Amino acid sequence: MPNIIGISALFHDSAVSLLQEGRLTAAAQEERFSRAKHDPSFPVRAFRFCLKQGGISIHDIDRIAYYEEPVKKLERHLWMALPHLSISQAMGFWEKAKRPVRKIREALGYDGPVEIVSHHQAHAASAYYFSGFEEAAILTVDAVGEWTTTAYGRGKANQIELFDDVEFPHSIGLLYSTITGYLGFSVNDGEYKVMGLAPYGRPIWTDSIWRLIRRGPLGQFFLDMKYFDFVREDQMFTDALVDLFGHPPRERESEIEQFHKDVASSLQAVLEEILLEKCEYLYQKTGCENLCMAGGVALNCVANARILRDGPFKRLFVQPAAGDAGCSAGAAALVEAHLNGGMARERLAHVYLGPAFSSNAIASLLASTPVTPRDFREREDDLLKCVVDYLAAGKVVGWFHGRMEFGPRALGARSIIADPRDPDMRDRINALIKMREAFRPFAPVVLESRARSHFALDHPSPFMLETTSVCSALDLPAITHVDNSARVQTVDPQHNPRFARLLECFEQRTGCPILLNTSFNMRDEPIVCSPIDALVCFVRSGIDALILEDFVIDRSDLPSSWGQLRPLIGRPQPAISDRVYTLI
Repeated sequence: MPNIIGISALFHDSAVSLLQEGRLTAAAQEERFSRAKHDPSFPVRAFRFCLKQGGISIHDIDRIAYYEEPVKKLERHLWMALPHLSISQAMGFWEKAKRPVRKIREALGYDGPVEIVSHHQAHAASAYYFSGFEEAAILTVDAVGEWTTTAYGRGKANQIELFDDVEFPHSIGLLYSTITGYLGFSVNDGEYKVMGLAPYGRPIWTDSIWRLIRRGPLGQFFLDMKYFDFVREDQMFTDALVDLFGHPPRERESEIEQFHKDVASSLQAVLEEILLEKCEYLYQKTGCENLCMAGGVALNCVANARILRDGPFKRLFVQPAAGDAGCSAGAAALVEAHLNGGMARERLAHVYLGPAFSSNAIASLLASTPVTPRDFREREDDLLKCVVDYLAAGKVVGWFHGRMEFGPRALGARSIIADPRDPDMRDRINALIKMREAFRPFAPVVLESRARSHFALDHPSPFMLETTSVCSALDLPAITHVDNSARVQTVDPQHNPRFARLLECFEQRTGCPILLNTSFNMRDEPIVCSPIDALVCFVRSGIDALILEDFVIDRSDLPSSWGQLRPLIGRPQPAISDRVYTLI
């Protein structure tokens, strides 16, 4: 049985994936184990998990694939640092270039063959090889790989060809991150917030945004670099950008004014227009009706919906872990295709690829605490009835079940759930549990068989990667955004049977087959991984009840002394810079 490990590391969102006989059997981000959001460190913990999950030792690995070419990245680092580069800085860059293979040898103890693949090839493979398409156009869009920021290609059978690209510093991803920083949000994380803020504004600044980026022929576009500075450590824009808008940068945590909403709206509009243009070019070049997308920009679910609705392609597959974490799966898939003549031609049906914890292990953990939970082992019907009791009473529930999701979305394994019909629920969760901005929307999760009755959706959407209109006869204020959109997750009973049964039970009780679903974490923290992570998050937050597999813990079950721990646990510090997209 061939065992291929893929690794992405040392930039942000380090991760490991394991392919066995051409199938993805395990994948996880290092942040989930280290509890440092976007952790860039070498993913030793994720590597150990993948070996354990795959039932193999390090001696059973046939090959390790790494997700970018360090020497090509070194070229960009040297170019960016000139003309003031010192000899010692140059040597430091050279040491960085040698670090990936050295870490594989020393930190992991692996002495077998290592293959290096290019960053956008890894992105492309992460989408195409898991799409189920026999032939597809491929579009990868991110901040930057080694030099490439956008790549165009096609996949056919088991071959991938990237035939055109855009090179640094011209980058849609860096444009979006620059404005994210200007609007006072964290770079490399707050881009979601800008997307969510956009519907509150008017696209009246599009002419100014188009001053920042110029359309080019075919697949090209160009940033006007007088507005950008990708070397500074405190911001990514110059004074010229501030002068262009005539407003100072927004201070973190300060009031969000109409101007900020309008700039967000304008940025989102320009992003969508650029992507539609480039999709048209790609369609004309390939003639394919299927499109595969990956890269951080492919996580913009509003743009994805626009591409599918208004673009030339009939079908779209977006890699659920579209950012750099997913490159670990793509790198492994490329090596598998080259070594063994092909990947398993199956569409990725789910991303429940992380750790799971047995009920007996959770029972042992809880037995070591003063908490006395309700035990529903071997009584799933009673467990689900209990959870529905909470939800129907307007309570917020932490839901921990099965294998953890891979990628940035919680999809019913590590989720916070609530009744979407409650008009106060969104504000309550934003303020007391997630501790985030009030404008940010929450996603609905719905039984796949019921989705068309409530959303303008004619196909499954298991990964929350596109938005659609709400058309339900039910009033769903907690999951309906200001523009009547929602980022829908559909649930198939085959891949998450307990979560599907919960939705069925909630529908039987309330007539509503939909729940609010958001990630099980607090602000600036990774999604919970282990039962201990879930318990700590429960103690610190305003969640009313915690479901740990077959155990139910009510907030009243917690010792009063545990509440005193809340102020002792400060907000975590980011593992990477949240002011700039670190490029050197």
